Amino acid sequence: MKIGILALQGGYIEHKNILDNLNVDSFYIRNKYDLNQNIDGLILPGGESTAIGKLLDELELKEPIKKLIDNNLPVYGTCAGMILLSKNIENDNRRHFSKMDIKVKRNAYGRQSGSFITSSKFNGISNDVDMVFIRAPYIVDYSDDVEILSIVNDNIVAAKQKNMLVTSFHPELNNELKVHKYFIDNIVRKNIE
Repeated sequence: MKIGILALQGGYIEHKNILDNLNVDSFYIRNKYDLNQNIDGLILPGGESTAIGKLLDELELKEPIKKLIDNNLPVYGTCAGMILLSKNIENDNRRHFSKMDIKVKRNAYGRQSGSFITSSKFNGISNDVDMVFIRAPYIVDYSDDVEILSIVNDNIVAAKQKNMLVTSFHPELNNELKVHKYFIDNIVRKNIE
């Protein structure tokens, strides 16, 4: 098994550290040639969705990645990665991959000073998943085939649809292994079998 991590901007190093701790082989995706490797899953890290979206276009990565997702490549988006995957962004007219049937609100918790850490229930994992929110989005609308996995303060912060998993929060920032393990065990491995 090999997981690609989009490494254009944001917290990609922290995702690699989590996968290393789980003994999962991974590599960085920085250009379209990196997509020529065998890839069983993809992580879209947090960061600045506008900057990542711009770099995806400039480096001609957007369309090849879209095609992989269309062909059921498992993908996990954290924070900005959630925005990149969403079909609709409430307070932004830009669209990136536009693959997941969700509508998100960017910077829903406000400025950097509105960032926080909590522990909450994540369906399929446990009642105490550590969650770091930094200028995070959350889901404000979704289609019937989207499975809601976690709600914090009445806001949807984690969801799954087919081969896609998204979280508003950053499990990679506090060495929380459970969410990445969930992605590997429940989405990537099932796709390989």
